Amino acid sequence: MPRARSRYAPDRGLTGRMVTTMFLIGLLYVVFVGVLLAALRGSWPIILIITGGMFIAQFWFSDRIAAYGMGAREVTPEQAPELHGAIDRICALADMPKPKVAIAESDVPNAFATGRSEKTALVCATTGLLRRLEPEELEGVLAHEMSHVAHRDVAVMTIASFLGVLAGIITRIALWGGFARSRPGNDPAGILLLLIPLISAVVYAISFLLTRLLSRYRELSADRAAALLTGRPSALASALTKVSGQMARIPTEDLRKAEPYNAFYFMPAFSAKESMSRLFSSHPTLEQRLDQLSRISTDLSR
Repeated sequence: MPRARSRYAPDRGLTGRMVTTMFLIGLLYVVFVGVLLAALRGSWPIILIITGGMFIAQFWFSDRIAAYGMGAREVTPEQAPELHGAIDRICALADMPKPKVAIAESDVPNAFATGRSEKTALVCATTGLLRRLEPEELEGVLAHEMSHVAHRDVAVMTIASFLGVLAGIITRIALWGGFARSRPGNDPAGILLLLIPLISAVVYAISFLLTRLLSRYRELSADRAAALLTGRPSALASALTKVSGQMARIPTEDLRKAEPYNAFYFMPAFSAKESMSRLFSSHPTLEQRLDQLSRISTDLSR
């Protein structure tokens, strides 16, 4: 839930979706661990250690790992006065504590936020974004990213993605660890053990779809909250249009490097030859986002 003193508009739809996603993900997690315990009775200490350790690591360190993977480097106000100034103004508007500020050396025009809470939050812009956007456009993008921090959906996405990671790891352990050879083929537990890769695939697919559905809604929610906070939906719409148009000019190799982190980015990075992945995109379409901002602009003008 967003902090009570934040001036970002609350979004009950986002809150409801986050609660529902966490409930369903938790249910999947319980079922998955139950199947593993039934199939690998003699290995339950290993299962508990792995699942517990992975959850702790995912919750406490995934944001830092993601920031490191995207090349985020913290900068001081002296090193990036314009970026710090824009975030200072947004924090004043939203009545929020200032997050860590970072820059990523990348020509891909983008921005992202990470962190489990406002205290650990980090907001980063790429050098490609800073070069291309006007001050008002940049503020719109940063207000969008700050709304993710205010609504706590960054933390929810981090936790929600845990089950898919765990399913993949457990599958590899089951296949490479020789567990299947430890039980006779006519043992029911042995048969169940052989189904672990299939069960893991199903769990991964369901968790993937749940996080994608939440991710698309949270991006629309962040656009809406940023537009209402700044009072300039047209600036955010201009930034979206400009960034989307520039993506086509970025080398495919750079886009592919950025794609694994699309769920964090302001605008997804897609290489031209992989447009089919848009069917499972972490973001709504540009048309949906611009249409929403247009409606907000009309409402504000009234």
